[in-house]
Amino acid sequence: MSRESIKADLCIIGAGAAGLVTAAGAAMLGRKVVLFEAGEMGGDCLNFGCVPSKAILSAAHAAHSVRTAAKLGVKAGEPQIDFAAVMDHVRASLAAIEPNDSQARFEGLGVHVIREWAHFTSPDTVESDSANVKAKRFVIASGTRARIPSIPGLSDIPYLTNESIWQLDTLPAHLFILGAGPIGCELGQAFARLGSKVTIVEAGKALGAFEPEHVDVLRVALAADGVRLIEGTGVERFSGQAGALTAHLAGGEMITASHLLIAAGREPVTGTLGLEAAGIEADARGIVCDDKLRTANRRVYAAGDIAGKGALTHLAGWHGSVILRNLYYGLPTRQSSSPIPGCVYTSPGLAQIGLTESRAREQHGDKVSVTSWPFADNDRAIAEGDTAGSIKLVLGKGGKLLGVHVAGARADDIAALAAVTMARGGTVRDLTSPVLAYPTRGEAIKRAAGKHFEPVVFGPFAKAWAGLLSALH
Repeated sequence: MSRESIKADLCIIGAGAAGLVTAAGAAMLGRKVVLFEAGEMGGDCLNFGCVPSKAILSAAHAAHSVRTAAKLGVKAGEPQIDFAAVMDHVRASLAAIEPNDSQARFEGLGVHVIREWAHFTSPDTVESDSANVKAKRFVIASGTRARIPSIPGLSDIPYLTNESIWQLDTLPAHLFILGAGPIGCELGQAFARLGSKVTIVEAGKALGAFEPEHVDVLRVALAADGVRLIEGTGVERFSGQAGALTAHLAGGEMITASHLLIAAGREPVTGTLGLEAAGIEADARGIVCDDKLRTANRRVYAAGDIAGKGALTHLAGWHGSVILRNLYYGLPTRQSSSPIPGCVYTSPGLAQIGLTESRAREQHGDKVSVTSWPFADNDRAIAEGDTAGSIKLVLGKGGKLLGVHVAGARADDIAALAAVTMARGGTVRDLTSPVLAYPTRGEAIKRAAGKHFEPVVFGPFAKAWAGLLSALH
């Protein structure tokens, strides 16, 4: 089969968030762009991750609101769950967003989209079944996939991943989840609230990257939803068949469930890329690249999950922006130059930006201080009857914001206030300055910041000074 020969300014492998941001920006700047994607346009986030998970979480939160409405004086009873209709909502959400990431839209921007697998054949050439592309620059944005652990018996039984779970049309009677990271906790709570029995097993600690006291708040909520969370215990082997899958835990307990979801982390997709031909290195995290996302081959950049800097859609979008700034605006931007929030969209939600307290103390020692404010002392949270959680600020020398952590309702939106401040290199003082609407949950972040200054603002010197001014006036 003869291949079309194409010369381009930029060739991109992967049409997830990183690849699409880069492709759109370069094309709008008049560059000739070729984009390869063998799977679905929009990548993991649109098709299997952020969008469908938030859609099913919305349905689950609605069910929970009905179930718990009596605490506000509204008696509704047990909600009736139509799981097929829930999944219709999930698919409708995907369909509504899909045009933004579609092949037609990007071709309208001038991008040459090729729906095939592609691989390097030399440092400056990428090839697919129908095309041979030479380009000035390349971006690898091939993403990651669910990591399937090597557990005896697992390959002999049916299991779900974050990709295949959206094909369900009937509610699992008992969903066993391997892994208590964001995916495991979000989907575990969602399916529990929709009526499944849910067991989550985690060999380490649930959500180990988040503040321990905030994870404790979520543990309480998961238990209240009927989720059984088992931590510090691994699965030694699996057995059984469809509808009756048995996990044999270390220690001897056996748990039989109707469905199994593997949520044990992610692994990079590099095997089909022909990296050796291009002189590009990869490791267990992904493609080896510097802080500007450039690989050992100076023509080639890595972006998104495959770059090994984190697995978040908004981080992938930022990577696209970093590459565009460096290539086409002459702005020497590093991918680490902007703080990146991480969120878990459970109820209560978790959000964090920057360092945890333990990491901050490892790096900055006794210069670190901590201040916090509970939602139990926030008027909006009290009025909503949902006071779980708190805001925690981790501060360095001069009040520098090293980390901001939120557990509670709308944690993701509240963390945005801190993200703006941290992106500008602000300090805790900057969080005390804005006048925020009352009553809002966002006030809690200002209260936490203000608490840091209480010993000075209301201390002995301040009292003496106030007394002097009072006498003078």
